[in-house]
Amino acid sequence: MISRRDFFKLSILSCGYFLLPAFNAKASNYEWYMPDEGESHKRTWMAFIASYDIWEEKQVPVVQYNLATIAKTIAKYEPVSMLIRKKDYDIAYKLLGGLNSHNYPIKLIEFNMNDLWMRDTGPSFIVNKKRNKAAVNFNFNGWGRDQVYKLDAKVADFVAKKAGVKTIKSNLVLEGGCFELDGHGTGIMTESCILNDNRNPGKNKIDVENELKLLLGLNKIIWLKGVKGKDITDGHTDFYARFARPGVIIVSRETDHESYDYKITRQNIEILKSSTDAKGNPLQIIILDTPMHINSAFEIDSFAAGYVGYYICNGAIIMQKFGDVAADSAARKKLAKVFPKHHIEQISIDGIASGGGSIHCATQQEPIGNL
Repeated sequence: MISRRDFFKLSILSCGYFLLPAFNAKASNYEWYMPDEGESHKRTWMAFIASYDIWEEKQVPVVQYNLATIAKTIAKYEPVSMLIRKKDYDIAYKLLGGLNSHNYPIKLIEFNMNDLWMRDTGPSFIVNKKRNKAAVNFNFNGWGRDQVYKLDAKVADFVAKKAGVKTIKSNLVLEGGCFELDGHGTGIMTESCILNDNRNPGKNKIDVENELKLLLGLNKIIWLKGVKGKDITDGHTDFYARFARPGVIIVSRETDHESYDYKITRQNIEILKSSTDAKGNPLQIIILDTPMHINSAFEIDSFAAGYVGYYICNGAIIMQKFGDVAADSAARKKLAKVFPKHHIEQISIDGIASGGGSIHCATQQEPIGNL
């Protein structure tokens, strides 16, 4: 069975929820929206960390190598800023081959963290029509307090400060992997992770939609059911469906009959086929089948084997390969057809995948804008 992310539960967890401030209603006056990932980036944010408190000993060096590979590949196309613990600096510097040996610089910024998932712990950058830029802090709580998160809860504000933009505190608790946006008013989200008492107790779909529409510039949200409790994320959207551009959605279809995602991914496809975007247009669905075979060194239940976890940077698609030659090739060809103006970089990140994540999970884009 292939799942999203294994339960890395530890015996000591941070207690309680954040005392969240009331939603900043003034945000609506600025007409904020979150740009599509395919819009031009100022840089990519990442975190170089694989803690022995969370990862298995054999995974750590592979994960570190994977993070360096992702960063070096992205640095062919745009700058990369990586948070790093002081004790990991020498390891990262060596794996990266220096910081200025790429087309674009890789900047290491010292900061203590718990884990590497910048998509979830980092801020979501938003802009307005004047391209003023801000960052939303969605109050990361360790995927519903399933993992230690005291340090990771500080990442969003720190990254926003380093980016030189103000932070807007959401009144919701969720992660960047919970939603997918087309940048033109349409969002896709999973009920299982956002409408979950481990994140937003007492809040209903209307409460959530009202705030996210204001913060992210949405007019319509398409809800997928997802699944609770099968992985630490409770079914993140970015493992199931991604916008290639407005009206075109890349969707994962599980090929393993024994996986709980086999049924869920097919339900997702039917929901999306019968949906329209914010402008009332039907959606074109591009299906990427998951590989049947993965590199045997990490053939474990927590291995995230799916191709929708790609990352779009300036002029390139950074996507995964798993060792299933036919499936890897088929996914690459489909993405190349959908993104004809982008270079396709297909890399192996089996360490990160063994922890249930993807390239997308380890990255967060910062769009170009005015401060």
